[in-house]
Amino acid sequence: MSSASLSLTLWAGVWLSGDAAPDEVIDALHAWAPLHLVFAHDDAAASAAGLPGTGPATGAAALLTAVRRADPADTAGLRLVLPAPGDVGGLPAGTAFAAAALAAGEGVLAGAPGTPGIGLVPAVEGPDVLRWTVFAVPALPDAPAHPGLGEAEFAMREAVRDAAATLTGIPTVGTDGRRTDPRAEIAEAIAEQARHRYPESLPDRAVRILDSADQVSAILTVAARGAGLQAGSVSAATGREEALRPLLAAVRAARLGAVAAALDAGRRSRRSRRTTGG
Repeated sequence: MSSASLSLTLWAGVWLSGDAAPDEVIDALHAWAPLHLVFAHDDAAASAAGLPGTGPATGAAALLTAVRRADPADTAGLRLVLPAPGDVGGLPAGTAFAAAALAAGEGVLAGAPGTPGIGLVPAVEGPDVLRWTVFAVPALPDAPAHPGLGEAEFAMREAVRDAAATLTGIPTVGTDGRRTDPRAEIAEAIAEQARHRYPESLPDRAVRILDSADQVSAILTVAARGAGLQAGSVSAATGREEALRPLLAAVRAARLGAVAAALDAGRRSRRSRRTTGG
C-alpha cells in the first residue's frame, strides 16, 4: 500500500459497500500511525464533515463519520487523487483542497460529482501521528477516465521491465555514504509497503496491479536516488528526471485505475445483494 490516502479510499469504500466492518478500516489506518487527528480547514468543512469545529477530532473513526456524511447513499463513494506537477486531473480547480493535495501528492474526495462534497489530505506529524485536514469542496468534478484493469495490468508489466532498465549503471548509496545493492534497497522499499494489507474483497487483478505499481515505484525511487548522487551536471540530472517521469505517471494511472475499478465492483456487488435480497 503506497499511501494513507489509498488505504482510506479502499478500506472506507469497502465499508460503505458493506464488505468491511468499521473496526477493520480503523485497524488498516492504524498501520500508518497509531494516532489520527482530524482537522476541519474552516467552519464550512466542519459542517460538511460533521465535525464539532476546526479543532482536532481524535481518532480514525472521525474519518468514517466524515465520508459517510459526505455521501450517505454511496452514490459515488470515494475517489483517490494522486496529483503531480503537470498532472492535476480530477482536482477541483481553484480550491484549497486542490492546493493541499498537489503539495502532498495525494488526497481523497468524497461525494457525488456536481454536488458539494469534501476532500481529505493527510500529513505526517511524527512517527506516531497522522494529521488529516478536511476541506469543503463546493462542487465535485467528474471523475477522469482511468484505464480498465486489463489495460492497467499490461501497462504495469511493461513498466516493471522499463523501470528495471533504468537501474543499469546507476549506483545506489545508503545513508552511511557507502554503495549498496540496488536489489536490497528495492526489496526493503517493497517490504515497507507490504505492511499495509488490502481488503479481502478486493479483486485479485486489482491487487496484482497495485503490487506491481509498488514494485515499479520502489525501483524508480532507488534509481532516482542513485541518479541524483552521481549526476555530473544539472542537464544530466534533468535528463534522468525526464526519463523517469512517464514511468511515474504510469504508476499513478495504474493505482487510480485499480482503486476506481475495485470500488465500482464493490458498489455493483452491493446493488446486486439488495436486488436479490442477499
